[in-house]
Amino acid sequence: MDTRRQLRIASVIKDAFSEILVRDGKNIYGTAFVTVTNVKVTSDLTLVRFYLSIYNATDKEEVIGKFNFKKFDIKKLLAEKLRHQLRRIPELEFFVDDTQDYVTRINEVFNKIKEEDENLKAELEKPAPKKTAVKRKAPAKKKAS
Repeated sequence: MDTRRQLRIASVIKDAFSEILVRDGKNIYGTAFVTVTNVKVTSDLTLVRFYLSIYNATDKEEVIGKFNFKKFDIKKLLAEKLRHQLRRIPELEFFVDDTQDYVTRINEVFNKIKEEDENLKAELEKPAPKKTAVKRKAPAKKKAS
C-alpha cells in the first residue's frame, strides 16, 4: 500500500513525464504511440517505475530499450521540471503495461463465447424435421427344400 506521500510524488512525476513525452517523445521513442498508464514510487523515494502502454510498434521491448538508452536525458529533463518540488530525482525504470492488450483478448474470448451461444440457441429453436415413414419390404420367404 502506497503512502500519501508516495502517491503525491508519483502524481507530480507522472505529470512532468507526460509533458516530456508530449514535447520530446518523438526524439526518445520514434513513431510509436506511448502513454503513461501508471507510475510507482518506492517507499524510500529512490526509484520510480513507469508503466507505459505502447501502440503502433512492432516490438514493444525495443521501445522500452530506447527509453532505457535515453534514461539519463529523461532524468535531466525531469530534474529541470521538478527542481522546485523534489530534492533528488529518483532512478528511473520503464516497463511495458500490457493490461489493455489483455482486456482486448478477454473481450474477444467473451464475444466468441456469446456468438457460439447464440448459434446454439438458434439451432435448438429450429423446428424438428418431420419424420416420414419408410416402407419396408417384407422379407422374402425361404423356399422349402
